[in-house]
Amino acid sequence: MNGRLNKAQPYAVGLFRIVVGLLFACHGAASLFGILGGAAGTDGGTLDAGTWPGWYAAVIQLVGGTFVLLGLGTRVAALITSGSMAYAYFDVHQQAALWPIQNGGEASAMFCWAFLLLVFTGSGALGVDRLFAKRSATAAGERTSADQTPVAA
Repeated sequence: MNGRLNKAQPYAVGLFRIVVGLLFACHGAASLFGILGGAAGTDGGTLDAGTWPGWYAAVIQLVGGTFVLLGLGTRVAALITSGSMAYAYFDVHQQAALWPIQNGGEASAMFCWAFLLLVFTGSGALGVDRLFAKRSATAAGERTSADQTPVAA
């Protein structure tokens, strides 16, 4: 059974990445464009451009979430998005109370840890990162085999 689970692991990580990235990008889209219920606390509206920290967080959510969703630059995008959620938790939510259940910071805490996990696991299967890695490996293999061709004397 462990063998089957180990073979499925890259696909489970890939699906996890896709779901987490999509949910995060939806938060950014809601705040920036007023879709999906709009920004929290705006009664379905958007955040004013350039307001700190909300508008910048929404841009990170939309762009970072999209990059994670696609599996493009996953580790870097996940590190930035994880950091933004850590900032949101400690600067915004923890002022109200210590525990996430008390201060409304559950989503921030969960996103922070989910993205931190992706920093270490990478994109898994089904990501654009994998396509680039395969192309690089193929190109490196072709150069290596061509470089090792014996030369006739």
